[in-house]
Amino acid sequence: MNQVLILGAGGHAKVVADLVELAGYAVAGFLDDHPAGPDVFGKPVLGPIADCLRYPEHAFVIGIGSNRVRRELAARYPLRWITAVHPKAVVARDAMLGPGTVVMANAVVNPGAAVGAHAIVNTGAIVEHDNVVGDFAHLSPGCALGGTVTVGAGTHVGIGACVRNNVCIAPDCVIGAGAVVITDLKQPGTYVGCPAKRLNK
Repeated sequence: MNQVLILGAGGHAKVVADLVELAGYAVAGFLDDHPAGPDVFGKPVLGPIADCLRYPEHAFVIGIGSNRVRRELAARYPLRWITAVHPKAVVARDAMLGPGTVVMANAVVNPGAAVGAHAIVNTGAIVEHDNVVGDFAHLSPGCALGGTVTVGAGTHVGIGACVRNNVCIAPDCVIGAGAVVITDLKQPGTYVGCPAKRLNK
């Protein structure tokens, strides 16, 4: 059984640790620069994140919700990244998941979908058929992407947001909680409301 170390030891790391073990891996511990305590779920916090290079025999996953931080860590450390899917998630046989990506409980990734590296498909998120979700994206709990949607790299789709089918969202956007996206979003920025509109600031 692969021994896995998780980068990060906060709230998101707890969820990642739970799904990693349910997916059949063994969590050996956590690495975090500013841990809240000496252990998480009874597993030790072994040191700062930079210590990951001391464990070449382990596999890794990032348990940090920030898209920017996941991107920086993946670029900085050439590690063996696992892809982990909760046993209560539904992932189509032909769907593609990139290295380091995690798919939480009750999430759905339907046929023809492709999710990039180090992405988060959070609890109950729906990735419909033929979607393309970029690297380091985060699909928050309960969000829903219609068919043939493109979500750019580093974009965060907020809790309960909906995206109409055939819509493209630019990289590095933030879609606010409960927003409804009905047209292409061509510029990075923060979009809120129904229909979703870009904030000026």
